[in-house]
Amino acid sequence: MNQTTEKITPSMEDYLEAILHISQEHRVARAKQIASRLNVAMSSVTGALRHLSEHGLVNYDPYEFITLTEAGERVAREVARRHRVLKSFLMNVLSVPDDIAEQNACRMEHAITQEVLERFLDFAEFVQVCPRAGPEWLKDFELYCRHGKRKDVCERCLLEQLEKLRRRLEEERAQMRKPVGLDTLQPGQTATVVKVTGAGETAKRIVDMGIVPGTIVKVQRIAPLGDPIEITVRGYQLSLRKAEASAISVQPE
Repeated sequence: MNQTTEKITPSMEDYLEAILHISQEHRVARAKQIASRLNVAMSSVTGALRHLSEHGLVNYDPYEFITLTEAGERVAREVARRHRVLKSFLMNVLSVPDDIAEQNACRMEHAITQEVLERFLDFAEFVQVCPRAGPEWLKDFELYCRHGKRKDVCERCLLEQLEKLRRRLEEERAQMRKPVGLDTLQPGQTATVVKVTGAGETAKRIVDMGIVPGTIVKVQRIAPLGDPIEITVRGYQLSLRKAEASAISVQPE
């Protein structure tokens, strides 16, 4: 922490944060607005502003508008960020009501370290994207907070998760079994020809090369621009245009 902010107390941080929000809403801040926002006496505001001014965090003259210095704005924005992160975590992860989350975030924002704050952020993101957690998991946690541990609820949840896993595995297997165009394979991949979807001379040329359903093909090389594609069929090296390869449906191994 730099020398400017070494002596800043939680109370002073509250003043800086209040000035930041008031300035964002009204462009400038007045002592009366600060007192109203923090629910404190005007005499307390005056003393706090003088203290902050002495530390180079606000520009203050009696009866004038109050603005943050560059250093003061930097501190205020960090305090406001901690507040947002903590309140969001309390509401969206722990299902704490808005007013209670607001009160507790105000207290916590002054004590939490940067390292722990970042871990809060990481965890909040993790439970949103992890397939074992996510929004439904958070809803179940909210039910737990309301009703406590219940065997029937836990069993239902476990069965639902197993069913979701089964469906996801089936979808993945189905996707793997789904035929794709030969042009989508990568060098080194082997596949079985399912059918030739081209027509006319293109289809005839493909069949004449021995590429028929049931044939094993292996992609050897793809030109830098994706055309042509070199493959191995029945021990022979063949070169296909990309349009020809796209007309061949294969099942990758």
